[in-house]
Amino acid sequence: MTLRIDCAPTKTGAASGIVRELELLSVVALLEDITDHTLLRGQVGTVVERLAPGVYEVEFSDDEGRTYAARPLRSDQLLQLHHEPSHQAA
Repeated sequence: MTLRIDCAPTKTGAASGIVRELELLSVVALLEDITDHTLLRGQVGTVVERLAPGVYEVEFSDDEGRTYAARPLRSDQLLQLHHEPSHQAA
């Protein structure tokens, strides 16, 4: 089962405490810069492995499919992107 709940930051900037579990091959965007790998907020990657609860290996590739970075990231550093609506209009 996959939770589709976004962790909204509190007034202090901390996540709400809900751990989102992402599926393998989920498309995600970075919510913050990762300076040690020169990855910038908004860059898009793919979840390729679940390392621990709420921690994933995310691979970043160019338009030709060549990987330029792979990094373990927490779910609170990621925004899951959806290419289809989550519900049907009535």
